[in-house]
Order: sequence, then C-alpha cells, then structure tokens
Amino acid sequence: MITDLSKVRNIGISAHIDSGKTTLTERVLFYTNRIHAIHDVKGKDGVGAKMDSMELERERGITIASAATHCEWKKHHVNIIDTPGHVDFTIEVERSLRVLDGAILVLCSVAGVQSQSFTVDRQMARYHVPRIAFVNKCDRTGANPLRVRDQLREKLGHNPVLLQLPIGLEDKFEGVVDLVRMKALHFTGASGETIEERDIPADLADEAAQAREELLDAVSMYSDELMEAMLEEQVTAELIHSALRKATIARQITPVLMGSAYKNKGVQPLLDAIIGYLPDPTEVTNQALDLEKDEQVLDLESDAGKPLVLLAFKLEDGRYGQLTYLRIYQGTLERDGFIFNARTGKKHKVGRLVRMHADEMEDIQKAIAGDIVAMFGIDCNSGDTFTDGSVHVSMTSMHVPDPVISVAIKPADNAAEIKMSKALRRFSKEDPTFRVAVDPESNETIISGMGELHLEVSLERMKREYNANVATSPPQVAYRETISQQTKFDYTHKKQTGGSGQYGRVAGYIEPYEDGDFDFLDEIKGGVIPRQFIPSVEKGFRSMMPKGQLLGYPVVNVRVCINDGAAHSVDSSDIAFQEAARGAWRSIYHKAKPKILEPIMRVVVEGPTEHSGNVLTTLMQRRGMIIGTQEDGAMARIEAEVPLAEMFAYSNTLRSSTQGKAEFTMEFSRYLEVPSAVAEELMTKHQEQLKAQAGKK
Repeated sequence: MITDLSKVRNIGISAHIDSGKTTLTERVLFYTNRIHAIHDVKGKDGVGAKMDSMELERERGITIASAATHCEWKKHHVNIIDTPGHVDFTIEVERSLRVLDGAILVLCSVAGVQSQSFTVDRQMARYHVPRIAFVNKCDRTGANPLRVRDQLREKLGHNPVLLQLPIGLEDKFEGVVDLVRMKALHFTGASGETIEERDIPADLADEAAQAREELLDAVSMYSDELMEAMLEEQVTAELIHSALRKATIARQITPVLMGSAYKNKGVQPLLDAIIGYLPDPTEVTNQALDLEKDEQVLDLESDAGKPLVLLAFKLEDGRYGQLTYLRIYQGTLERDGFIFNARTGKKHKVGRLVRMHADEMEDIQKAIAGDIVAMFGIDCNSGDTFTDGSVHVSMTSMHVPDPVISVAIKPADNAAEIKMSKALRRFSKEDPTFRVAVDPESNETIISGMGELHLEVSLERMKREYNANVATSPPQVAYRETISQQTKFDYTHKKQTGGSGQYGRVAGYIEPYEDGDFDFLDEIKGGVIPRQFIPSVEKGFRSMMPKGQLLGYPVVNVRVCINDGAAHSVDSSDIAFQEAARGAWRSIYHKAKPKILEPIMRVVVEGPTEHSGNVLTTLMQRRGMIIGTQEDGAMARIEAEVPLAEMFAYSNTLRSSTQGKAEFTMEFSRYLEVPSAVAEELMTKHQEQLKAQAGKK
C-alpha cells in the first residue's frame, strides 16, 4: 500500500485527436515495465494498444472511454488516465481532469495547437491543473517543435519554457538536448530503452547555450534563489529543478519537452519531468461543500487520518457488475468498511477494492488519500461523493456541457425494446452528456449527445453489448399551427336517434391571440345558451387544440368568442354543446387561413475571429437571422435565430468550416411562421404519410 504521498502522481494525458496520446501511454507502460511488448494503436498486429481495451476502440483506432492505469518510475507511484481526443467524448476528459493533480498536454510537432487543444486547455484551466507540454511526432515530415512552442504562447496564452532542443528533425530526428544538464540524450536499443548521454553536437552548441539562457531568464522570475545563483554564476541543476517545480505547480509556466513516442524517443525524460515538476496530492488544494453549514467551502487535506471523503468520477458496467472509479481526497478506504453516499444518504459496504490497469485489475485491501482506485458492487451515479459518515460534505460539481445533437430511435421488436431500455439506462447513468427523453407529442424515444460520432458509438455499443437492434430517424420537429384572421361561425349540432336527441347551436368568432395559446370569451346575453352549458362549449373548443388540420400539430394563439346560440329544453346536454363546438371548429378552421409555425432557436457560436466569415455563412445557409456579433481579442461570438429544423447535423458543419475550433449552444427562443415553400413541402409529406397509413389499414 502507498504510504508516502510525496511519491504519488495522479496525471492525465490529453490532446487533440491523433496527437499520439495512447501511443505515448503505451511507451510509458513499457518503460515502467507494466507491459512487456509494444503494440500499435491501430491494432495492425491484431492486439491493439493496452489502454484501448474496448473492441470498438481497436477497430476505429480511437480512444472512446478514458482508461486508468498505474506504474512505478524511480520509486514513485504514477496513476495515469489516457483520455479521448474527440470533442464528442469531451466529458471523459472533463471528469478525468476533475480528479487529477497534473496533466500532460500532447501536441503534434507538425499540426501544433489544434481545435481540441483549445478545449482541453480550457478544461485544465477550469480545474487549475498544472501541465507539461510534450511536442510529439518530431520524426514526421514538417515537424517544427519551436513553432509549436510559439503557438502555445500566442494561441493558448501559456508561458512556455523549452527544457529540450531537438537533435535533427523529421527522418533525421536522433534525440534531444537536455537544457537543464546541458547533455545530448540519444535513445538506443531495440525499443529505445537505453539512454546514452553524450556531449552536445558542435553545430547545436550556440543554439543550446542561447536556449538555456532563455530558460534561466524565464524560470528565475519565480525564484529569488535562482536569480542570486545566476548573478554569482553558481547555477546548479537542482536549483533549476526546484524553481521549475514551483513555477509549474503555480501554473505560471509550462515546461515544454519533445520527442517521438512512436519512434521511442524522449519518453523517459518526460517521465522524469512528471516526477520532477508535477504536484503530489499534498501540493494541490481540493475543496468540498459543507452540507451542514449552508454549503460553505471547505479545504480537504490529503491526510490518511482525517475523515474519509471520496468522489465517484466514472462508472463502467464491468464483468462483475458496476465498476466505480474513485478518487480518495481524504482519509483511508478499507475493504469491508462502510461508506455513505452524500446525495442519497445510503450506507454501502465496501466489497471488492481494485487498482486498475486498463481492463485488468489487481485486488487491494485498502487505499489512502491521494490515490485513484475502483470498487465493485456499489450503485451510485457519476459525480457522487462518499464519506465515512462522520462528515456531511459534497465535492464541488463538475461542468457538464449540454448535448448538441439528437436522433429518434425505435426498437425492431419487443425483445429489442427491453434490451434497448437496459442499454439506455446504463449509458445515461455512465455518461452525463448522454440524455434520453420521450417526445410527448410523437411518443418517440429521443437520445441526445455531444456529436454524431458520440451517438453512432452509443448505437454501435447497444448492438454489440446488448444485442439490441434499433432503427434511427431524425426526431420530428415540434411544429405548431395557428390562424391568421378573424372568422365568424354559426353552427348547429342536431342528432335524433329515438328517444331524446342531441341539440346545440353556437355562434361567434375566432381570431388570432398573441398573449397565450388559447383564450375563451363568453359574451352570451339573455340566456340563449343556459349557463350550465357554457363550460361544455369551452371544453369542446379546447379539445380541438391538440391536433390541427394542416399537419396534425397542436394549435396555438387562438381566441374563441361565443355571442349567440340556442338550446332545446329536452335535447340539449353537455355532450351536445361539446359536439356543437367541435363541429363549429371543423367548419371554420380552413376559412381562418391557418398557417404553420416552427420553433426558432437562439444559437450562440463562439470561436476564433479568423473563422467568423465561415460561421456567418453556415448560419445564413440554414435560414438564420444574425442578431449580433462581438469580438473579444482573438475570439468572436455570433448570435443568431435559426429554425430548429435546419439545425440537425450543424455540429459537423461547424467543425469542418472552423477546423473544429468553434463551439455552439442552442436554446428555444419562439415560434415563427414557416416560409410558404417549406409549408407546402411539409403538407405534401403529411398527406403522403396519411395515405401510407391508410394503405396499411
């Protein structure tokens, strides 16, 4: 069991898709002797990377779910979480960074700072996570790590400090110059496991000396000791390490290292930097809310002797039931002990406690503050806080972005319906960005997520893991119908069927009404309709509102006024006047020039100013009306009103037109009339559906 927290590091590896995160993790595991053979991410050898344990991940060569592992390096225990790069799985990165103490921002030496680098950087800033930048793929054509260093400063606003220089680039990339110790490092052996220290090549000596001066100037700003040592020309590697560590943990600088994970170069110095510059659990401030003191903010201490506080940050449906990933913030968690869920108040017994290695696990008896472990047999939600019962606190909430895309799904048969509901329950419990709802109007099951890939992967998992066959279709847009002019009616309902019949006459007018969905005016004088039947008339008209005669959607913004009518002493009844109102509505609806209304969404797009033109084009192509634009430095914000029917698949269009650098949010604004061409198209489609349904009968 881990007892010395200064020897613990909890780190995440985050980056844009295809920057080499999973390849880098694979090399880290190899050099720390956690695995004994290196496998390719794309799975060409039929094995695939250790951390991509899901079959879908190996097929697609992408990371879908964050995977946890741990390793030992120079007598330090390192918990690592490898996170996805796709924006569709951003919640996986979000919840990982929520519980980590430090992170490695991986950047491609050719592409540099990319779209997802912005998102990941925002997430790191949100949780105040110190980071090291690793410029990967220095062996690729077009590699330029110094340009990437500049982009870190210009685009992400970091204070990047080079700790290394490349020895050669592209196909001539041989190793790196360590600017702290002024040594050239070459990586030899079958898998780069041997590090040879040599003198700096003569052609790099001047550049290395200048880069070291820049390093010292940047770091000495945060260390008086180093500043004094520089003045006295007594700078040591230990002084530089100490100053670097202090400034990195305070998030004042970002150390920049480089290499090529695929070619096995530069990974061991990165491991040294993780140990050297990223914080241990005692050097990070974690806060909880005291539920007994009106959610007062409370600092937690990474102390094994304090009351237990832990957070369930990720759930998985494992082979033996629900597997809950936990970060222990305070106290000691022991097998067979008892913990309390702060949200539900339920008491749980700790059953099997494990340490994760991708999809493998090893049993442990106990774990202390600062550690990341997993546990079986506890029913909870992602984001639940647990304590030992002696304190009543909750960890601060995690930022959960709203879903941006939806599809309607329908099970193929009854058996598939049961399997589908099981899968939906599990996915929505595991993933806070995956939402399930039933449309009250169409009765369709609607699933929503962060992008088309997110939903595609969820549907594929439903098929593979639950054998649930489902059909998908775009969800119906919630149109509305209304009338556009005042129209009079005078309708008599008569029915004679032996014995007492039905009789009721209603007269008045209907007109557009802007202040609500439906209004009823009673202007009957002289008792021509007995008072007890007035509510029946209103009920009859109201019953016609849920289904209009154009498309069958609800009718809104209508006022009905009755000012005349007639009753029969024997044949008038509640039913008769309800039917009279319904008949009046049916007879007059088309004369009142009905029209179709569509939901208009308020859309806000935020992204780099350079892509504003493209964003405006994408909105106007979707019948969007631009309300306003704002520019704040390098970022632009565009507000528009766009019909919901035009917003499907917008996330993909926006990404492709802004290189993935823009994000959008969408909320309902109001209903507006659809253009006549769109209305005709909708009515034609509706008539075809009615004919098809009649044909089936």
